[in-house]
Amino acid sequence: MRKHIAALIVAGTAVAGMIVAPNAQAAPGDTVTSFELEGGSLSISVPGSAELTGTTTAVGAVTLGGQLGAVTVTDNRGLLVAAWTASVDGGSFTTGGGSPAETVTDDKISYWSGAASKTGNGAATGQQLLSAAAVTLAAQRSAVIGAFVGNNTGTWNPTLIVNVPAGNVAGEYSGTITHSVA
Repeated sequence: MRKHIAALIVAGTAVAGMIVAPNAQAAPGDTVTSFELEGGSLSISVPGSAELTGTTTAVGAVTLGGQLGAVTVTDNRGLLVAAWTASVDGGSFTTGGGSPAETVTDDKISYWSGAASKTGNGAATGQQLLSAAAVTLAAQRSAVIGAFVGNNTGTWNPTLIVNVPAGNVAGEYSGTITHSVA
C-alpha cells in the first residue's frame, strides 16, 4: 500500500507540475517613454512697400487710399492658450523738406483692418471690419486679435485712407505704417 501511496504522490506531483507550468508567465516590463515638443516663435510679416491709389495732379483737399497688402501673424509657440494682439501705428506722411505744407499728420490717416483669415483652431478677429469703423493713426491701435489653441496664423489686407488738407503742396508723400504683435 505504501508503494501505491508513494506512486500516487509522485503521479499527483507530476500532474500538478504540468498544470502549473503552462500558466506560469514572466512579469511584464514597462518602459517609461517621453519626448519634448519645443515651441517656436510669434512673428509678423508685412509688405515692404505699398502705393496708395487716388493720386491726383490737382492741389487741394483730396482723399485717397488703398490696401497695404497681406499682413500675417504666425504663431508657432504651440501654446494651449495662444492669444495675441496685432497692433498698428503710423507717423506723418511728408514730401520735400517736411514743412507743415509738406506734411500730412497721422490724425489725417485712417486705418481699417477688414476681416482676417486664419489657420488653426480658433479665431483671428479684425478690429475695424468695415470702413465706417476706420480709426486714425494718431495713436497705436489694435488691428487684429487672435485667440487659438496651438499653432496658428492670421492674415488680413488693411486699408489706409489719407485725407490730404487743402493747403498741402504737390509732391510724392511717404510715411511708415508699423505693425507689431504681442
